[in-house]
Amino acid sequence: MASLPVEILLGIYLGLLVGMVPALISWALGFVFKYVTNVTLPGFGVAVLAIALAGVNGGLLAIADRSITGSPNAPRVITAIVVVSMTSMYAHNRGDNLGATLPKRLSLSDFRPRTLSKDFADLIGSGDEVRIRVVGEVADMEGYPPLSEELRADLRNAELTFPADLRLDELEDRMADRLTTEHDLGDVSVSIDERGRATVVAAPPFSGLSKRIGDNRHAVSVSGLVPTGLARGDEVTVITSNAQVRGTVVSANTGDSERASGDEAAADAEPLSIDGADDDSLPKPVRAPTTDGGEGRVTVAVTRTDVQPLLRADRAKVVVESRGTRREYEVISLLRRADKRFRRYTVRAGSALAGRTLGTAGLRDAYGVVVFAVRTAEGWVVAPRGETTLEEGDELFAVGTRDELESFSSAASTTDRVPGGDD
Repeated sequence: MASLPVEILLGIYLGLLVGMVPALISWALGFVFKYVTNVTLPGFGVAVLAIALAGVNGGLLAIADRSITGSPNAPRVITAIVVVSMTSMYAHNRGDNLGATLPKRLSLSDFRPRTLSKDFADLIGSGDEVRIRVVGEVADMEGYPPLSEELRADLRNAELTFPADLRLDELEDRMADRLTTEHDLGDVSVSIDERGRATVVAAPPFSGLSKRIGDNRHAVSVSGLVPTGLARGDEVTVITSNAQVRGTVVSANTGDSERASGDEAAADAEPLSIDGADDDSLPKPVRAPTTDGGEGRVTVAVTRTDVQPLLRADRAKVVVESRGTRREYEVISLLRRADKRFRRYTVRAGSALAGRTLGTAGLRDAYGVVVFAVRTAEGWVVAPRGETTLEEGDELFAVGTRDELESFSSAASTTDRVPGGDD
């Protein structure tokens, strides 16, 4: 007879070996009974059944059987019985939980990405964009105060434009973000059907809760010399006599004017036209107000551990950190000055561009547009060469005047021959 530890290890091995099939049957019983009848089988009964299936005569009563407990292999057999019972009860619990959480009605449509119906949605232009409208009454969100009539009317009349090739869940997320940003909503839920009709449930703006301060951040005001040009959202380092703290500017004021709070913003900046949209359809950009410089107070959002050093300081120095250059804004500005726009196009099935190279298509000669990027299934191709082949589903990013882009929009979606191209 082997030593007791060896017998226990052999019992664990034996229990796992003979307990796999009983565990699988226990899982199946737990799942089927819960899913079909919503009834949970007793775990003790499942364990007895599993041990019986494992071939131990008498089920759990074998533990009290003298012929078993008094045999040289008693530790091994008893350990195996315990292992089989534990694995079967665990498998039964997992099957029971799966039967409780699995939806009772399943269809293949639940596994397919839901998209807009091209036949019924309100498509714009060549069909690359869709207009989403709010239908019905805007409902109040449960647990929040009711919406004001003015805000409810603004939401009910909302019409937003998005790319038409997005899935419905992506459209819902984008529309919820737009409504939250434009109307300062406390919370919003958007549901869009295949026709592009949106149902909105919204909560009014929260009172007493700041949206400028992120989670796990605290706002602290300090006095000191405020730099010229400081604006809300700038990253700064606040230097006190005892510490240096990094934070984000929530508001700043010099003298009697709190110019960086965002309450008085100049709206005379010239709008940029992006993705070929008309100037009237774009919101007017707001030029962020900045401080004049001098003695004043700055409110910064900092972590909890940095609050006390700022509260103990009478004065502080504010150092503004650079964010770097945003090259994409420079590109858009240069295009605007040259009276150019850029737009995204999708090569449709059977279009004149599908299966052709950029060189043979002759887009610059035919339409005056320049393709500066192509996104294929394999990834991005920036500054593509003439031998780049276009396939169905590829996305083109082209630059040209408004009229040139409008003229080119039909080439990506129609089956007509591209002017200037080779047959």
